[in-house]
Amino acid sequence: MVSKPPHREAASKLEADDAPVAKIVPFERVTWGEAVVDNYRWLQDREDPAVMAHLDAENAYTAMVLEPFSDLQNTIYEEMKGRIKETDMSVPITKDRWTYYSRTTEGDSYQRHYRRPASPETIDPEAPSADEQLLLDENVEAGDSPFFDLGVFEISPDHKRLLWGCDRTGNERYAVCVRNLDTGEDLDEGIDEVTYGSAWALDNETFFYVRPDDTERPFQVWRHRVNTPIGDDVLVFEEPDERFFVAVGRDKDDSYIYVASGSKITDEVFVIPADQPTVEPRVLLERKQGVEYSVAHHGSQFVILTNDGAENFRVVVADEHDLDRGAWVELVGGQDDVFISDIEVSNAFLALYERAAGATRIRFRDWDDGSIRLLDQPEEVSTTWGGANVDIDSPLLRYGYSSMVTPSSVMTYDYRTGERSVLKQQEVGGGYDPGDYETRRLWAVSHDGEQVPISYVCRRDRPEGRGPCVLYGYGAYEVSIDPMFSSARLSLLDRGFGFAIVHARGGGEMGRRWYLDGKLEKKSNTFHDVVAAAHHLIDVDVTSAEQLVLRGGSAGGLLVGAVLNMAPELFAAAVADVPFVDALNTILDPTLPLTVTEWEEWGNPIADEEIYKAMRAYSPYENIDVARYPSVLATAGLNDSRVSYWEPAKWVQALRMMSQGDGTILLWTDLTSGHGGPSGRYDKLAEESRNLAYIVSAAGCYL
Repeated sequence: MVSKPPHREAASKLEADDAPVAKIVPFERVTWGEAVVDNYRWLQDREDPAVMAHLDAENAYTAMVLEPFSDLQNTIYEEMKGRIKETDMSVPITKDRWTYYSRTTEGDSYQRHYRRPASPETIDPEAPSADEQLLLDENVEAGDSPFFDLGVFEISPDHKRLLWGCDRTGNERYAVCVRNLDTGEDLDEGIDEVTYGSAWALDNETFFYVRPDDTERPFQVWRHRVNTPIGDDVLVFEEPDERFFVAVGRDKDDSYIYVASGSKITDEVFVIPADQPTVEPRVLLERKQGVEYSVAHHGSQFVILTNDGAENFRVVVADEHDLDRGAWVELVGGQDDVFISDIEVSNAFLALYERAAGATRIRFRDWDDGSIRLLDQPEEVSTTWGGANVDIDSPLLRYGYSSMVTPSSVMTYDYRTGERSVLKQQEVGGGYDPGDYETRRLWAVSHDGEQVPISYVCRRDRPEGRGPCVLYGYGAYEVSIDPMFSSARLSLLDRGFGFAIVHARGGGEMGRRWYLDGKLEKKSNTFHDVVAAAHHLIDVDVTSAEQLVLRGGSAGGLLVGAVLNMAPELFAAAVADVPFVDALNTILDPTLPLTVTEWEEWGNPIADEEIYKAMRAYSPYENIDVARYPSVLATAGLNDSRVSYWEPAKWVQALRMMSQGDGTILLWTDLTSGHGGPSGRYDKLAEESRNLAYIVSAAGCYL
């Protein structure tokens, strides 16, 4: 199956001598009879030297403000580094006669990728074996580049070639090569400007790749034959509807190449026989507005996960050559209180990844008798997810498990025997003992009486009464921010912090209705849920407004901005990572990346007056008012193709202009990366240590 489209996860104000050049250039857009004035639109011209000077000045100012906490940042950095196993390896994956895995080595920023002949012997994570083959060393390929991301990595079916591609800017566009795994030599196929998704055909000579358009929308699938000119490549599929993103992949049983086109709420899947790559794609189910589906091949049938006839999805099967809806046979029906988020097809079983009562779970359906088996989990507030299951014949299901106190684990479950095994659990240094911490579920009551779940963790010996706390939220795109372990978070918990995740509407934690109640004209429910969570944490004496820090990133950054406008008095500070805070202006501009496809998430304010009014009422940048805002640290990536750097840059300027409090408004722009921040693992640690040091200091804790 292929995935859905991507989406957007102590000083006073600037003194005159430190202030960047201020250029106020009003920009007016008349929409639905109302003038929108954008005083900081000039920041959107990255070719203007004044813009780069402004970002440099902001970085210098932020560094100056945070310099008194540099020792704290260094301490937290060393703590975080001390908790990770720097020399480590992934859990091996065996396919056919080869076992594949990756290693990290102390001091290196990136992974090395290996294989060895399949063997039941245990692989030593720190000692290479004699028959181990290095496939690709990301450290070598990165060289001196300040950014490196390996976004394409696809082994050919005969295991003799590797299709790989990298991005050196953070803009999520990749240049791809084909590596001969016998010689280690790369064939430069001359293919660049490629986005996510690739698939080899079974001839081992043909592969498919995806290209984005000028707005970064994946819209074309191309076919290439190794050692032929790129000019001979064939356009296999093009999606003209700007709401839809395309993807490509090969099925688990190697029967078909999938070409999927999906919007936020509608799907259409085409297939190409994997052994006949030049055949024209055949549509399985023609798109129907509002109908989502994904497919997996099993025997002579397709197993279909769909919301057609079931809001929380159901599972049906159909003959692979006749998918007419009238011939569907239902395997698992839809339920009002259970959301089926994904499926895993094996010849031994059908696995269902589900959500019920705000928790994740895995159930199995037997192919022979239709019986259902629940895989119970040891902790109530925990998370499970699907793992790497590459063998269609295997009776084992590999899956992940974690909680806010239990490090992430790779597990297997043997469907035949019921035996459960731990293949690997994340090793946490620094003397971590999960018994020193406790996690629980809290419930807040929102403005309309809705019960909003909160996942909470703290040390067991945290003093009674109010203390520092972080409230984290996302609440968009039906993305669920599930309760999982974070070794970095320990640097807060060990300083007396509580950490709370609010599962606000707009996410998927409580099923499809939870998502629908937090989008389009109902988007404000998301922000009310977060305000309710903040009030609840204060009311039950977990924290106080003077010690509560709000955090969110991307669409969660929109949440931060909107909530600060609604209730700035509830927070001591906020961290907004690459925040989507200029939402109205962005969604009004269809030339920007992601805008058109996101009309199905936020609505189209160009065509719909009610949506315009709704967005105008919550979009953070347009609703900053004269108020005592708390301190804010906002981050941006200069090459971010999902949330443009200027969104946080403009927002910070407007906040400074209007804030009446003594909170410090800071902006940090990474000038070499995109939406995901720095690429190297030590650079990521350094970035997060800065953010955590800021949180600790902003909450009044200087330990």
